[in-house]
Amino acid sequence: MSGGAMGGWGSGNFDEDTAADHLSLHTGRLVREVTEAMAGAPEALEPDEYWGVAVPCNVELLHLIAAQGWAGTVLPGAATVREWKAAYLAVWDGAVDGLAPSAEYRVERREVIARTFDRLAELAERRG
Repeated sequence: MSGGAMGGWGSGNFDEDTAADHLSLHTGRLVREVTEAMAGAPEALEPDEYWGVAVPCNVELLHLIAAQGWAGTVLPGAATVREWKAAYLAVWDGAVDGLAPSAEYRVERREVIARTFDRLAELAERRG
């Protein structure tokens, strides 16, 4: 059966209007949190601060959700994600050595962070 009685178009958990609305609330919150963190004090994005950890988590969650192709997913534009990446990495680069990471961790972690933002930017670009 390809459609339900109440705004549905499939049998999946996200194949109906209310689910899309629900998803837009959650992904919208993730975008809002990153936007607010990026607009705040740069020190809050340092690698040992809450938003320094949570921002890449939110970016990764947005990518994972958006990659499913579900209706209702809220994403920022690709240019915004690239701005986030540049600003985040500037703070990270300026602060990480103060935490005395190993050279290997510093390189690997920076690559993971950059790739996290890049994947979301690429997906946002394809969507729109």
